[in-house]
Amino acid sequence: MINLSKRLKCIADMVDDDSILADIGCDHALLDIYLLQSKKIKKAVACDITEGALNQAMKNVMLNNVKNIDLRLADGLSDIKKEDNINLIVMSGLGDTKIINILEKDKDKLKNVDTIIIQSNVGVDKIRKYLTSVGYFIFDEKLIKERNIIYTVIKFKKGSKKYNKTELEYGPILLNNKNELFNELLTNLIKTNERVIDKIPKSKFIKKIKLRLKNKNVKRILK
Repeated sequence: MINLSKRLKCIADMVDDDSILADIGCDHALLDIYLLQSKKIKKAVACDITEGALNQAMKNVMLNNVKNIDLRLADGLSDIKKEDNINLIVMSGLGDTKIINILEKDKDKLKNVDTIIIQSNVGVDKIRKYLTSVGYFIFDEKLIKERNIIYTVIKFKKGSKKYNKTELEYGPILLNNKNELFNELLTNLIKTNERVIDKIPKSKFIKKIKLRLKNKNVKRILK
């Protein structure tokens, strides 16, 4: 069995059994190989825009003698076809703008996709806001710390739920299940905002006020 990083293992644990998976930005396809080795999914379509990454993915597939994986050099969902019967999409390690652009560009291809699992290093609140506006709700959320970085992994399911601004920003499930990592994440946010506030010139006092109010709200959540 191939070894996964803590971040990828967290994603793998969220994948539903017997899924047909599209891994967008698959890098070296380690997640897909693991899921196929563990017989958790039926098939994987692994896409990446970088030829070098896909060449390494091919080597990993051959080395592990994995079947039912289709490697494609493609930008986003551009090479996903109806006959692939994809019902689950994973996107990890991409920025919020890239993720949203990919989904928006090929929104028609989400018709039969019941589940979307996202791990973005930035703009998680923007991703929550986007996907909950196009027919998905937040089914699960997890935080994982690796190499001193706290990652957020979110599982969206087809359906509809209403969320307030605070829930979209910090995660409804994370807010309900506060733990040490969640507190550390928000504490780090406060410290980052304070450093930014110190560097903002006096002429930008409105920006300072907004960040101070944000920190006040975050401190209230931590209580």
